[in-house]
Amino acid sequence: MSQTAEAAQRTPRSISHYFRVLGPGILGAAAAIGGSHLVASTQAGAIYGWQLVGLLLLVNLLKYPFFQIGARYTMAANESLIQGYDRIGRGYLRLFTLLNLLASVISTAGVAMLCGSILGLFVGDSLNVTQLSMIVLAGSLAFLITGHYRTLDRVTKWIIVGLAVATVTAVFIALNRGGVATPDFVAPSPWNLASVGFLVALMGWMPAPIELSSWNSVWLRQKQKELGDELDYQGALVDFNVGYFTSTLLAIAFVALGALVLHGSGEVMATSGIAFAHQLVNVYASVMGEWSRWLIAMVAFLCMFSTTVTVLDGYSRALSECLVQFGQPKGSGPTGHGARYTYPLMVAMGVVAAFIIMFFKGALLAMLEFAMISAFISALVFAWLNFRLMQLPQVPSQYRLGRGMVMLSRVGILFFAGFNLLFGYWYLFVK
Repeated sequence: MSQTAEAAQRTPRSISHYFRVLGPGILGAAAAIGGSHLVASTQAGAIYGWQLVGLLLLVNLLKYPFFQIGARYTMAANESLIQGYDRIGRGYLRLFTLLNLLASVISTAGVAMLCGSILGLFVGDSLNVTQLSMIVLAGSLAFLITGHYRTLDRVTKWIIVGLAVATVTAVFIALNRGGVATPDFVAPSPWNLASVGFLVALMGWMPAPIELSSWNSVWLRQKQKELGDELDYQGALVDFNVGYFTSTLLAIAFVALGALVLHGSGEVMATSGIAFAHQLVNVYASVMGEWSRWLIAMVAFLCMFSTTVTVLDGYSRALSECLVQFGQPKGSGPTGHGARYTYPLMVAMGVVAAFIIMFFKGALLAMLEFAMISAFISALVFAWLNFRLMQLPQVPSQYRLGRGMVMLSRVGILFFAGFNLLFGYWYLFVK
């Protein structure tokens, strides 16, 4: 970190300064508020009521250090997480790249299908969910290739604001009306082996896969090119925290909507794409009134479109940096060419995701569940890698994790390891 940046860091900052530096953390929130919130959180409330709120908060807490490291390491070491992984060992960088190659196309297909399903609310039955998903993928690629990072950065802030206002308003109205469950309704318990699969899927994308921390890292590097020393360590952490806590708050809000509007109603969550989209919008309309139906549908579409474009952008930038790093000496620092392969990778991801969507033929929830479970299984690997990064000599002592964060990180790693073992037992002997 330069002396100018260190001096700026000690200077009191205004609210307008922090608004200017907001960006990578908000993009992270936009990527997170997708399948995990609109699907898994709503399902959690619909099936189990309020029982999983504690687990949801626990997972967000345990993942917090590993996500924060994306901003902390980048600003402290002046390089991306991906360059840090290479310092730990070229084998770890290869493992990270392989896991991200698999996750990138699965996640892109999943969020594009959900976005396409919501788009179907506007076009009716003239197109099927596969065709709608192709339109979303093509539109996302066109948006990214023509608009680049700056447009994505600016537009996403307003989409998140719109979704947050609409969702929190719906929750307050639903709380005022009260839940639909009768007093004698007995909710099923999630605390048994039969529910392990659902719990793992819920936690996998809650608030997002841990590899998303690498996106925050490369987005921060891009933001630094625009703002220079105006983006300092403190500003990067503020930006990250705003995004992370926004996604956590909205996860609770979607659980609340499921618990208040669907829990105990006898309504079963649809498994097909467009039917689920109709059901999702009906949740809002039943709470806020019929007048809100198309407004909420538009907000939900914009939310999922922003998720799709951030997933495409984040994975392609991270993978591009991996490919560039493989061409450098092991453990080398910033090259300035990390984005070289971003657009070719982006297009390739879109093409492979399109084939996956055609194979699943609109089986939206099955696709999302597979992606969420895969994310939880790999969370242990990414958590350990991020924790290990903070022990590298490139991180000055004043920026290392404090005692509390170290303890929380170790508890999180043990939690992911334990639940992976439990999931393995469930998959082999219970499912």
